[in-house]
Amino acid sequence: MKIKVLSRNPDDYLRETKRDIQKVPRNYDPALHPFEAPREYVRALNATKLERVFAKPFLGALDGHRDGVRSLCKHPTALSLLLSGACDGEVKVWSLAKRSCLQTIQAHEGMVQGLCMHQSGRYFFSVGNDKTIKQWSLSECGQIEEEPQSTILGKTIFTSIDHHWSENKYATCGQQLDIWDEDRTEPVRSFTWGVDSLHAVKFNPIETNIVGSCASDRSIILYDMRGAAPLRKVILKLRSNTIAWNPMEAFIFTVANEDYNLYSFDMRKLSMPVTVHMDHVSAVMDVDYSPTGREFASAGYDKVVRIFPADRTHSREIYHTKRMQRVETVRWSLDNKYILSGSDEMNIRIWKAQASEKLGVLKPREKTAFNYNSKLKEKFAFHPEVKRISRHRHVPKMIYNQQKEMKIIRQSQKRKEANRRKHSKPGAVPFVPERKKSIIKEVE
Repeated sequence: MKIKVLSRNPDDYLRETKRDIQKVPRNYDPALHPFEAPREYVRALNATKLERVFAKPFLGALDGHRDGVRSLCKHPTALSLLLSGACDGEVKVWSLAKRSCLQTIQAHEGMVQGLCMHQSGRYFFSVGNDKTIKQWSLSECGQIEEEPQSTILGKTIFTSIDHHWSENKYATCGQQLDIWDEDRTEPVRSFTWGVDSLHAVKFNPIETNIVGSCASDRSIILYDMRGAAPLRKVILKLRSNTIAWNPMEAFIFTVANEDYNLYSFDMRKLSMPVTVHMDHVSAVMDVDYSPTGREFASAGYDKVVRIFPADRTHSREIYHTKRMQRVETVRWSLDNKYILSGSDEMNIRIWKAQASEKLGVLKPREKTAFNYNSKLKEKFAFHPEVKRISRHRHVPKMIYNQQKEMKIIRQSQKRKEANRRKHSKPGAVPFVPERKKSIIKEVE
């Protein structure tokens, strides 16, 4: 004998408390919902509009420096600690949670050219215009000892410093690239290629023996610490200011160039960049990757901070304020939530990485709503109206006019090249890809 029984789980239709919302049974059969797509489109449109309404990226400024902020350094273990070096030789330790300065030391005579920290977070190094490398001890609560643990006097000015990701070694650059051991006062190894000076150096976070540097002869040079000579270099049309390695892809690095662009290279093939990132209207001063490796932030001489997806040509976000002047340095926090920028008018600014993100603890229903809206925006991203609203940004008048002017210049150059090609022999004026235009040659 067969008995048919209706079985229902009370959790699906009963409320947990009186104040909870009524649970509605739903049938997801698409035949019963003929207007599902139009309804979702309207929701996506509303979500995109609300995203722009709630886009308030600026969180606050850390003021206290008496000269322009030259360098920033993130603490590897404490998210709330930040080091900053200024053009007057001061180094400050900041608490980002309290937005206050914990301590100030007069580290160098003249400009602080670079800061880097040991992976344990117990001490850090600084280099300045006074030709010295100084090692400072740092407590867990952010207090620096008044006197440096060690001071090394060099023969020339050091322009940048970076610490190895796993060993007790660090690299400095100036007239040449030097690899130092923390226990010695002389460099373990020195690299030179040509006579020009270097102004930026960075260790690869994955292949930790690879070092990248930018030289004043417009070249980007790669070194292997284990080798006796530099590996290879590529020469661009204009000088590169900084280099940043992708923390997730060992071969990819991005350079900030004087020609208003950023170039992402694959170090296995330097003859052509993987991507050219163009949106700045003045020289790009600094670049730093997010911990996920999917995006990076760039600081421009045009007084703005931009956020680029690592594989896209154009930026997804532009941050600016009326008071912010030339942005010298930028850092992306290790929890992937904040961006820190240091500029000429002596302030360090804190921005949200996602401009419309709600900070603080989210309730489960809020999380669900945000996730649902983000999926809807992703689904309808290429619909004209949604795309127009999500791309729209208010920019300063100077940048707006500069962008218009640069657009006219580019169109003029293309038109001129097309005319020359039209009135020349076939093959006399070759087609040069946009990515190859800035590269002069690769040297091995």
